[in-house]
Amino acid sequence: MIAQFDGFEINPIHEGDAWKICDLMVANADRFKRYFPKTLEQNLNPTLSQFFVQKKTNQFQKKEEFLFTLKHSETRQLAGIVYIKELDWNKKQGEFAYCIGYPFKGQKLISKSISALSVYAFETLQLNTMQIIVNKDNISSVKVAEHNGFKWIETLKNAFTPTGEQPLDMELYELYK
Repeated sequence: MIAQFDGFEINPIHEGDAWKICDLMVANADRFKRYFPKTLEQNLNPTLSQFFVQKKTNQFQKKEEFLFTLKHSETRQLAGIVYIKELDWNKKQGEFAYCIGYPFKGQKLISKSISALSVYAFETLQLNTMQIIVNKDNISSVKVAEHNGFKWIETLKNAFTPTGEQPLDMELYELYK
């Protein structure tokens, strides 16, 4: 276990998470389709989720990308997932990406997860810079960055294109060790 707070815990992804990830993605498809289209499309059924989890556990072991689950400690219900991705080991830099299910929105669980995983990124992974890239209209995600001491760096023009939409400008936030 990486961290525990408010009856929830953060753990590295493992083989037993496939069904729960599929359930989270399908139940929240409308919520995740804009900013998490690739994760969503890889988890539309249990078979796809099994492949997804195998890939992500392999990437975790190889230190290519780190995916963590946020689960309720007693019920084991999956509330959300958090990535540490876009790793540049030369620059000692990574990026957070995260999503949370409807029933858990507004409880500051992602903010607390990012706080705990920032410590993990700096102390365990020995990274020096963590980034959050978010659209300014995604107010909840902007608040996650700001509540965790990330500083706004710049606007990245046309940095992300949601499925079926025009490219969006994204805001780059950074936190330093």
